[in-house]
Amino acid sequence: MEHTAWSMLPPIITIVLALLTKEVYMSLIIGIFSGALLFTGGSLLESILTMFAVMEDKVGGNVNILVFLVILGILVAAITKSGATKAYGEWAARVIKGKRSAMGLTALLGIVIFIDDYFNCLTVGTVMRPVTDKFKIARAKLAYIIDATAAPICIIAPVSSWAAAVGSSLPEDATVDGFTIFLQTIPFNLYAWLTMAFMVFIIISGRDFATMGAVVRKNKENFYIPPEYRDAVDE
Repeated sequence: MEHTAWSMLPPIITIVLALLTKEVYMSLIIGIFSGALLFTGGSLLESILTMFAVMEDKVGGNVNILVFLVILGILVAAITKSGATKAYGEWAARVIKGKRSAMGLTALLGIVIFIDDYFNCLTVGTVMRPVTDKFKIARAKLAYIIDATAAPICIIAPVSSWAAAVGSSLPEDATVDGFTIFLQTIPFNLYAWLTMAFMVFIIISGRDFATMGAVVRKNKENFYIPPEYRDAVDE
């Protein structure tokens, strides 16, 4: 069955479950197990053994990345439990006086949190969303600013999950060091540099283009301002 159209079933199951349950890891495990069932012809015991064998084989040299992600998860949980993100948001709400400074501080926070792009998006989005809502900044624009700093900063930062991934992607018999290659490619990563430059231009100029411009204009017409924020003055 692995050479038939049935081989499309495991990824479909995985994607559908991930969308419905929002549990990515469990969906992946179920998807792998469904693939093992197809591979073994429906044998439950052999499917379990096959699933663990495949996972063990594929993890291989990526153990360092998994350890890094586990440590990253612990760090995210610790920061959340400590109340640091909430405290930062409250401080930012007191200090920021307009749209431009709100977007600038969002970008700055995105640059500071360079360890992992997913961690960046989750943290910056959670912290800055109430602040940008106060100044009627469109959620789509907030998402763009976060995205324009998360991945670009992560892929040029020597200490990041991307650096760990690139460093471990070379074959074992390679004569060069993966981390050294990563460092050498930083000046030539035009996507990262140009994306951040355009993001800075958007913030300073206050201009919006194409679909983003339409979203921002619609946001200005329909945005609800909580009573406690109605005295805020736009820049």
